[in-house]
Amino acid sequence: MTYPAIIGLGMTEMSLRPGGTARELAHRAVSAALADAGLTRADVDGLLVGSSQGVRPDRVGVSLARQGGFGDLALLEHVEIKGATAAAMIQRAVLAVRAGLARTVVCVFADAPLQAGGGSGSTYAHSGGTEGARGLERASGVLGSVPTYALLASRYLALTGGSEEDLCAVARTARAWAAGNPHAVARTPLSADDYFAGRMISTPLRLYDCARPVNGAVALVVGAPGRDSGGPPPVHVRGMAQHHSMRRRRAGAESWFDQDSSALRAAADRALVMARRRRWDVDVLELYDPFSVVTLCLLEGYGFCEPGHAGKLARAGALGPGGELPVNTGGGQLAGFYLQGMTPLAEAVVQLRGTGGARQVPRAATAFVAGIGGRVDHHAFLVLDREPL
Repeated sequence: MTYPAIIGLGMTEMSLRPGGTARELAHRAVSAALADAGLTRADVDGLLVGSSQGVRPDRVGVSLARQGGFGDLALLEHVEIKGATAAAMIQRAVLAVRAGLARTVVCVFADAPLQAGGGSGSTYAHSGGTEGARGLERASGVLGSVPTYALLASRYLALTGGSEEDLCAVARTARAWAAGNPHAVARTPLSADDYFAGRMISTPLRLYDCARPVNGAVALVVGAPGRDSGGPPPVHVRGMAQHHSMRRRRAGAESWFDQDSSALRAAADRALVMARRRRWDVDVLELYDPFSVVTLCLLEGYGFCEPGHAGKLARAGALGPGGELPVNTGGGQLAGFYLQGMTPLAEAVVQLRGTGGARQVPRAATAFVAGIGGRVDHHAFLVLDREPL
């Protein structure tokens, strides 16, 4: 049986300025990933694409195959599980190669929310639809993700006895990692005074608690390892899993951010068991962090620390450079760049290749990657490793 790996990585510039469509950015990332893998479009027989929600004219779809100059394909899909899309694309690619449905699959995600005459806030504020719970939110004036995650943050801090100092520690840790990432859009140090001077966006979330949307794209090539191209080493996909909460909870049942998130932890367990790894084997954690509070919630929900302890770890420096539990080593979405689930995934590949430069975690061999979507309804996990199963 073929055990595929990530054999190519391509990234565009991550820009805070308008310019370039998502389709153009996707083409650039794909070309860079194929060059990185020592391949051409003629070697590709599978293409998976992902893009932000919404019906924007430049949204990337399956037409990228024809526009991008690919030949006949055995696999072509548009994947959409919101922020869990990137990890899910890798999962689909791995399963396809293992099943013999394709040999070499390109996975690409591109987004260009920053356009002349409008900001990313207006783009994302209207991406959730007008029906059901999202329709009720909009009718109540709750537009976009910030207010809903602010409610989550307030509840998390109340449940755990945490404080805004915990959120500050996460934001500052992200900046500390971003300092070593040339793709990061916020590389300057962030002091506690700077953090608390940031304007309040939606209590208790301040400016530096929120992600930095960019125009950019990332592409990854999944295929059989072993090509002697003299390039970076393959990154092996050893474990994977998903978890989707449908919010149909009986009275008294825990939710994902309560003190006990047993279902969520069990899903993370499945990925680790498949990879034949334990939590203490993980060298870097690359988590979806659109807001500072999400880092704390996921560390606890996925079982990497006890409930209510994530803030203490952040304040003690355990999550930052030189810490015992390196988290979001490129600055994550808070200080690196917000490109949905491709942000943590691309950084995991960089770390396991050993090409992280100033931010490289010494001897990093195993990475746990997680993408989330919706109101943290969707989770997709990958356990990546320098060694195959």
